[in-house]
Amino acid sequence: MSVGPDKAAFAYIGAFVDELARAGLHHVCVSPGSRSTPLALTIANHPKLRTWINIDERSGSFFALGLARALREPVALLCTSGTAAANFLPAVVEAHASEIPLIVMTADRPPEMRDVGAAQTIDQNRLYGAHAKWFVEVALPEATPSLLRYARTLAVRAFDQAVSTPAGPVHLNFPFREPLVPAAIEQPAGLSPHDADAWNGRAGGAPWVRVATGTLRVGKATVQDLVAKLRAAARPLVVCGPQTDRTLAVPLAKLAAAIGAPLLADPLSQIRWGSHDRSSLIDAYDAALRHGRTVTSLEPDLVLRIGGVPTSKALNEYLQRHSSVPHVVVDAARWPDPMLLATEMVHADSRHLCEQLAGVIGLGTAKGRPSDWLAQWRQVESATRNALDNHSLSLNEPFEGRSLADVVACLPDNANLFVSSSMPVRDLDAFGAGDGRSIRVFANRGANGIDGVVSSALGTAAASKIHDSGPLVLVVGDLALYHDMNGLLAARLHELDATIVVLNNDGGGIFSFLPQAAHPAHFEELYGTPHGLKFAPVAELYGAQYHFAPDSETLRQSVTAGINGRGLHIVEQRTDRSRNVELHREAWSAVFAALDKL
Repeated sequence: MSVGPDKAAFAYIGAFVDELARAGLHHVCVSPGSRSTPLALTIANHPKLRTWINIDERSGSFFALGLARALREPVALLCTSGTAAANFLPAVVEAHASEIPLIVMTADRPPEMRDVGAAQTIDQNRLYGAHAKWFVEVALPEATPSLLRYARTLAVRAFDQAVSTPAGPVHLNFPFREPLVPAAIEQPAGLSPHDADAWNGRAGGAPWVRVATGTLRVGKATVQDLVAKLRAAARPLVVCGPQTDRTLAVPLAKLAAAIGAPLLADPLSQIRWGSHDRSSLIDAYDAALRHGRTVTSLEPDLVLRIGGVPTSKALNEYLQRHSSVPHVVVDAARWPDPMLLATEMVHADSRHLCEQLAGVIGLGTAKGRPSDWLAQWRQVESATRNALDNHSLSLNEPFEGRSLADVVACLPDNANLFVSSSMPVRDLDAFGAGDGRSIRVFANRGANGIDGVVSSALGTAAASKIHDSGPLVLVVGDLALYHDMNGLLAARLHELDATIVVLNNDGGGIFSFLPQAAHPAHFEELYGTPHGLKFAPVAELYGAQYHFAPDSETLRQSVTAGINGRGLHIVEQRTDRSRNVELHREAWSAVFAALDKL
């Protein structure tokens, strides 16, 4: 059926968008533009899709990433052609590295307008390279049954590709001819039932193609082999790195208890906080494993590591120190072993594997362990945590390590904490003590960038709003906030509640901990990057309530006010970069002194 581009788009894009909704898509983040009109209008008119408008494409893409991560479901992105699509790249990179399902839709000029100097036209084919799991140069719209079947199948495949293990971003590039505003077209008469389904979709809202997916499991022989190794180990160690599945906590904690193993819980593991069995949980390892004698004395004879690469450099160096120890890494699809320590890579769903292992091992295996293995870790944990707390309480000045502890102390049950890369996530690791509260912790640690942090956090706040879950608190450095100030607009556009704590040390604080700090001639220019910004005017610009927190008590009061209030709150605490380094070193010294007494 030959019709104009506007009528063809009405049928073709209508079928595609309808099928996305049937597949299970609920949310689309749209950055306005002209060339994307056929998709934008169709999405906005669909009753089962919620549209989130973000004017800036880079901020919008990170907002979608935060929303998808918190909801643990795919979110779609849409922008116009040209450099608008290029602005999605950083978020696509992070989504790929963090296994976040995104369906990235970019509008484009038709083939005849490419490479001839047409405005807003760049080469968008495979624009995101290896960072997109799947790329499709979508066929031009046609209102024929065969192309409508293609559009519906494409939607199902895109959704499936985004969620299949390992989850990640897929990229669909849509060329459109003008006119761009879809014009209604009636279904032709006399179609066969199959062709009529292509126009209307399958009866009862069923998807065009049903996709069956299963959990990746290992065979009985592999389970038995792992059980034998865990039972035979006298000093087993379980490490859980960053991951998003909250249901992992119960079986993993049960497994650790069953084998008498310390369970080292990364702050992004979703295991450090929660009501699961905490008898084996260790969370002060980052400070303790900086102490040489402790590293030597706590030598494991088997390491079971689950989740991503741990945040803590001290923990990673500890594992490298004991590199001759058998090291079993569990991951469903990837190879998270940058230190090349793995002696065995188990590709399986972590939660299911832990349930299998704990079920076979049972409760009682730990009775055969040397009684001092877990007890030794618990003793180190207690001494380290007490030393850190006493050091922080003795201070009469702002200290970023204590700031993270203060923020954590303010969080109610079911809260959502987002921490920026660089220092906040590291300080949370070292100073954030876990407990029985249900707290979800998020960070963009796939590629470890500081761009898009505000937008990702506000995407998480949007997810909280959808499910009426707990409040969102973001802890961010001044440079990361500066990088993504555009993202603050989303809080007002979507009426989000969020509290942003900005630790302003006037530059890149993490560089003061690195070897570059020993070269002062160009350090400030190249690494320290002082900017002199204060964030009260930023709060005013975006309609946020501003709080200045000169000390620990005021910080807690301000964070609590933000959590209990409505809208966006920005809490600023100013620290000195050089002094912050000294205070961290004093904290480690206090820990070393406590551990020397053990």
